[in-house]
Amino acid sequence: MNVLEAVAVMIGVFLIAFVFAPVGMGGGMLFAPLLHYVAGWPIDGTLLAVSLALTWSVSIGSGRRHRSEGFHDKEATKSALYGALMGALIGVGVVNALGDKLDTVFKLLSIVMLIWALVKTWNKQRSNSAATKVEAEEQRAPIQHLPLRIGSGIGGALSSVLGIGAGVIYVPMLQQQAGLDARTSIGSSLSIMMVVVPVAILALLTTAPSGMLSGLAPELWWLFPLPILAFGGATSGAKFGIERISQENIMRVFMALVGVVLIRYITDLTYFNR
Repeated sequence: MNVLEAVAVMIGVFLIAFVFAPVGMGGGMLFAPLLHYVAGWPIDGTLLAVSLALTWSVSIGSGRRHRSEGFHDKEATKSALYGALMGALIGVGVVNALGDKLDTVFKLLSIVMLIWALVKTWNKQRSNSAATKVEAEEQRAPIQHLPLRIGSGIGGALSSVLGIGAGVIYVPMLQQQAGLDARTSIGSSLSIMMVVVPVAILALLTTAPSGMLSGLAPELWWLFPLPILAFGGATSGAKFGIERISQENIMRVFMALVGVVLIRYITDLTYFNR
């Protein structure tokens, strides 16, 4: 990688973290393509581990800000973690089993996951459009623990397989199965990532083929600044989102970002299958 490409990656990491932090997503859905298309990395365990490391930095930076503002539900987070942690370990096994087939599976799973998240979030927005905040709080249903854990387990597995924080799964699940409002579901999603992502990274590094660690070695000289940039972008992005963007607009931004990433992966999969 030349200097220009390295600078482009560093700027990209900061901007992705800034934009994704306010909507409860770690940015892995764009970190992975950034490393793949700009840095020229193949889609393998090495790329997934680095993408997860950047996602973890975003979840810490944005998650701390949301928690300090009270946007976090302890009970829902704890329940979701049971499924998410198990799913992350299963996902690592899937990554190691797929080997060279990971690229195509990665893109197909991404497309399915993004479409699901768009539908769920759109339906939730429509159902809440006529309700006030007070009414929503009064009508909040009990947490549906089993569906929440199953959904979070899927999110945890996709976190390992796709190198993402899986906020695109956690946020709709927390809204649908735990009855959380937009900002609380976002803060709780980030809290889940703060625990699940390092587990996925550790599992990838300790179970992957020996070539994975050797693949990271040549890149270490410029990888150090990336988590710092991701943390800085997430912290500033979360502050901006909480202070300047309403809950309704936060979810509109969420859906817009999901849509952009979805188009990117559909285009990419179509191109490579020609």
